[in-house]
Amino acid sequence: MRELLPQRRASETFDMMWGGQNTKFTITLGRYEDGRVGEVFISGAKAGSEMEAVTRDGAILLSLALQHRVPLSTIRHAVTRNGDGTASTIIGAIVDKVIK
Repeated sequence: MRELLPQRRASETFDMMWGGQNTKFTITLGRYEDGRVGEVFISGAKAGSEMEAVTRDGAILLSLALQHRVPLSTIRHAVTRNGDGTASTIIGAIVDKVIK
């Protein structure tokens, strides 16, 4: 069952570089009253680009998973990883940053 976030909620915003892109991504996390992350927004890719669409869709899917109480640790283990264990996608990199 989906757990909606309150209308007014705490949030935090941070910037990150990822994947050798010459682009700074801005990540905003919305939190439940107990501090759990419940929504993710990603901006920074060129408007109308495939990267913008993929990051937006990834953020939506991540948010829906969190609102259905899928633990970040489960998501962390499910996303694609490079041979050295680092995240292969910006979504995985965000999950790693939030967990740490």
